[in-house]
Amino acid sequence: MTKADFRLMIQHDALGGLLLVAAATLAMIVANTGLNVFYQGFLNVPVEIRLGDFEIAKPLLLWVNDGLMAIFFFLVGLEVKREIIEGHLSSPEQIILPAVGAISGIAFPALCYVWFNWGNPESIVGWAVPSATDIAFALGVFSLFAKQVPLSLKLFLLSVAIFDDIGAIVIIALFYSQDLSTLSLTIAIVGLVILFILNRMEVRYQAAYILVGVIVWAAVLKSGVHATLAGFALALFIPLKVKNEDGNPMLLNLEHSVQPWVAFAILPLFAFANAGINLAGITFDDLLHPVTLGVIAGLFIGKQVGIFGACWLAIKLGFAQLPKGANWLQLYGVSVLCGIGFTMSLFIGSLAFENSTTTYFNQVKLGVLISSLLAAVWGGWMIKLSQPSTKEIRYETPSTAR
Repeated sequence: MTKADFRLMIQHDALGGLLLVAAATLAMIVANTGLNVFYQGFLNVPVEIRLGDFEIAKPLLLWVNDGLMAIFFFLVGLEVKREIIEGHLSSPEQIILPAVGAISGIAFPALCYVWFNWGNPESIVGWAVPSATDIAFALGVFSLFAKQVPLSLKLFLLSVAIFDDIGAIVIIALFYSQDLSTLSLTIAIVGLVILFILNRMEVRYQAAYILVGVIVWAAVLKSGVHATLAGFALALFIPLKVKNEDGNPMLLNLEHSVQPWVAFAILPLFAFANAGINLAGITFDDLLHPVTLGVIAGLFIGKQVGIFGACWLAIKLGFAQLPKGANWLQLYGVSVLCGIGFTMSLFIGSLAFENSTTTYFNQVKLGVLISSLLAAVWGGWMIKLSQPSTKEIRYETPSTAR
């Protein structure tokens, strides 16, 4: 990834983060006014696709969560593949610190959630809700507060978020798939084999990969495995070095084409569709509900303790080094920002409580909103405090020139 590419990505994520805030705020407004009836009607608009006996009929909300979010996971897969093969995750010394931080940053939040929900078989299924970082929000807040920080700190945040996404994908595949269909899985596997062949034959036509990818998505949707995983799987078969029919590297071309749509349309629409929580019936008891407390404790406490604690230990034991040019307070601030779990946390929460007859998902929304706000404010403030003041910068410049 060149500096220009990274700067473009940061700009998309920063603006995308602001759009997420705007979309979530709008959802909260319409859900708590007379517009709520139209909001609920919008989310429940039936959308159907039928080809002969094959049929996909879902309300608009599920088309957003199962369909559009597959494109988001497709983008994640493209970024993961590029970074691992030739990016800043391509060497062991670059992987160790964010990998250690991410693994611990998944485990500690889950333990926090389980602590509050142990003994309740209905609510404990949401243990993975506070496990993932929202990269768009986190980078957006980082960009607002970080004016004099090294590039290595941004790369560390991005790397932790990438490992978080991989962990979330594995969790969804293993724990939130149900009622598997052998026929649909077989069709999906055949589609993946065709994608492998296209890759090995270095086929240059992007449309061929996308067409097979859509078939794989439909098969996975019907299989019982969550359909968003098809987007990630498709990305892994997109060639990195092969140029498409226009002469551009296929993977980079698709990544740059999809990223604005994800940042400026898909994620804001997802936020609008999922963040609307009616506060009319919210009481103090709801704030103290085990699900709400588990999510808040997981994202705001578990994330920073897990990531910063594991990184501190790895650095002190000599397994890794602090990001170049960064200090401990900056590393701590980034660890706190990783507690912004908006998009992925809401998504996993929608899967965990999809068939629940209770209002647990509303508790998830409340917990995610509170903890993400706390993590954004506290993490951003820590990063701001960690930077040299204007006087310090002016004082050091002449000394450096001499």
